[in-house]
Amino acid sequence: MASITLAGKAFEVDEDGFICDTSQWTEEVAKGLASTEGIATLTEEHWKVIRFLREYFQKFSVAPPIRMLCKQTGFQLKYIYTLFPTGPAKGACKLAGLPKPTGCV
Repeated sequence: MASITLAGKAFEVDEDGFICDTSQWTEEVAKGLASTEGIATLTEEHWKVIRFLREYFQKFSVAPPIRMLCKQTGFQLKYIYTLFPTGPAKGACKLAGLPKPTGCV
């Protein structure tokens, strides 16, 4: 396993840069990971997506379906891609501290 240092703390990450221990996630981790996804600043819209992903994952131990993500945030998929250029699965889930999704988000 590789590691990455964010906010002065080392985290184990998988080959795609997802943190391995979801319990280590903090907002500072998300801010640190944002630059690896080409995001300079996390806006309130970013946080709305990230918070929904985290809440859903904490309840169901899996990332939500993409339709649910769009419905619950009120954002169209196209807009989510403007927020997270690498997409909801790779970008948004990574910033939310979720494991890499195995299917569609």
